[in-house]
Amino acid sequence: MIPARYAATRFPGKLMQLLGNKPVILHTYDATVATGLFDKVIVVTDSDIIYNEITRHGGTAIYSRRQHESGSDRIAEVAEGLNVDVIVNVQGDEPFIKKEPLEKLVRLFKDPSVQVASIMRKITSKEELHNTSCVKVVVNKNNDALYFSRSPIPFAASTTVDPLYYLHIGVYGFRRETLLKFTQWPAGQLEQTEKLEQLRYLENGIPIRMSLVEFTSVAIDTPEDLRKAAELL
Repeated sequence: MIPARYAATRFPGKLMQLLGNKPVILHTYDATVATGLFDKVIVVTDSDIIYNEITRHGGTAIYSRRQHESGSDRIAEVAEGLNVDVIVNVQGDEPFIKKEPLEKLVRLFKDPSVQVASIMRKITSKEELHNTSCVKVVVNKNNDALYFSRSPIPFAASTTVDPLYYLHIGVYGFRRETLLKFTQWPAGQLEQTEKLEQLRYLENGIPIRMSLVEFTSVAIDTPEDLRKAAELL
């Protein structure tokens, strides 16, 4: 599922901005379908504009009827009516998503203990490290997330150890039942402080298994990101 809210806070209407010859959301939808990994790909939106854009190109879109605080809440509304085991959430602003990272994500669910999973890559620039739009993650030895933050983590207190920094790529997989539980929990203090919905799982004791990928993309959160995406395209 691809949650697609039109009125994004930092960049309103970003999903309908043209990237090359088609809107960002259509790039994301087409790229996700092209992986061939999924039984069905659905755009879940509150917007007539986005709904019409997807359906007139032969895609599948469903309206979310309620107001939602996060993309996970939005797709959970639709998941209530689906008979499925695992749902993958591809953010609408990831137009360059590819098969390899998604395949790694899906493969994590062969472990029956995995309830929620996501992907990360190494950070290679100071610009990314200090950009608050770039979410960082630290993991344990099992690659379960310990914390997500907009700040650089871990803090490099030692001068003798080279810290490893990981960028969280906003693509998730969920067991359906765990996703539905998510919607019943109130947003905790960490989630409200960082404005990161994935912290709700950690605050409620649900591990997030991370997979390390080499996927490089531009998630479009700002007009500057859109310019970078045009260059990458």
